[in-house]
Amino acid sequence: MKSKDFFDTVCKNLNWDREYFKLNLQRKIKNNGLLLKLNIESKDSNSKARTGWFQTEHGKVETPIFMPVGTQGTVKAVNQDYLANEIKAQIVLSNTYHLYLRPGTEILEAAGGLHKFMNWQKPILTDSGGYQVFSLTELRKLKSDGVEFKSHLDGSKHFFTPEKVIGIQRSIGSDIMMVLDECAPFPCDYNYAKNSVELTSNWAILNKEAFEKSHSLYGHAQFQFGIIQGSVYKDLREKSVNDLLKLDFDSYAIGGLAVGEPMEQMYELVDFTTDFMPQDRPRYLMGVGKPENILESIARGIDMFDCVMPTRNARNANVFTWNGSLSMRNAKYKDDFNPLDEKCNCYTCRNYTRAYLRHLFIAEEILALELASIHNLYFYLELVKQARYHINTGDFLEWKNKTVNEISNKK
Repeated sequence: MKSKDFFDTVCKNLNWDREYFKLNLQRKIKNNGLLLKLNIESKDSNSKARTGWFQTEHGKVETPIFMPVGTQGTVKAVNQDYLANEIKAQIVLSNTYHLYLRPGTEILEAAGGLHKFMNWQKPILTDSGGYQVFSLTELRKLKSDGVEFKSHLDGSKHFFTPEKVIGIQRSIGSDIMMVLDECAPFPCDYNYAKNSVELTSNWAILNKEAFEKSHSLYGHAQFQFGIIQGSVYKDLREKSVNDLLKLDFDSYAIGGLAVGEPMEQMYELVDFTTDFMPQDRPRYLMGVGKPENILESIARGIDMFDCVMPTRNARNANVFTWNGSLSMRNAKYKDDFNPLDEKCNCYTCRNYTRAYLRHLFIAEEILALELASIHNLYFYLELVKQARYHINTGDFLEWKNKTVNEISNKK
């Protein structure tokens, strides 16, 4: 059978577009036989929540999932052994901007990539650094082919192009790399957001070309996500996602939310945007957020999350529990010999009391940061694990509504 006849027959039988089939076949060959497909296990009948999994060469990821943030190749105050075996993180996030500045690509390549450098054998996703660069409002200059910025470390000048960002992420060796995009500020007017979407779409083309023309440096497959922008304007969100779908990225993320807009508006935009995103790819909502934000976004069709909140809050003596958040400097915990959360089975809750944690924070002992961070990350991973369970058992919406009400309290 001729090649053309074979493609046409297969595509007809599977109801696939011929060009889509060819692109995926080429991608699969390039990525050591892997496609980043979300294998859906179950869907909630009362919401858009779903459970599933996808495979990378560093392991399987079950969704919905939360990714601890290890910006500079480390999740702050938590070592990799605890991260993998106690917290049971399946995937972590690191950052292109920070790793580019230090230790730099030369060191990363000499180490054999970030997995070996930080001794982490599971999947890694890298943010492109776009959010970090664009948060440096006074230190950067936006151009059509990239962005010029000054290092927050020493003031030295650098220039990020879509092509350069892909090259850096090849040096890092992350399993999933993000494209360079512009994260529009909130609030911004319609014309600013429109121009931002056009810039992000143009850069997406350059990101995709650079990805296709380069290859993994360490022998494992790397995947690439496009980032949907558009601020709070639904028509721009729709345009952005449609522009990116034409490029057929391995999957897609929603960016530019949780940057100051009202939470109900964020939920509305997430719900709107996921309707346009592929069913068979993991959907990633970047930088979100509070535990209740995660549950509400799962209900609206999101599969992947990251946020610095669990570790940042932990370092500021704020811990999350199934009955609301606790401020561990509060005097009422001085002689409270209960665990942080009686429903929690993390290392901290199994071994220490609220009184001890409060003592460590008041005494400014470093161990306080570690124990609180372990607990908060465990809580976040347990939260999405419980979400998966209730989606599978069919009572997710009822459980979600009850849980959101309970975990939103502050004590």
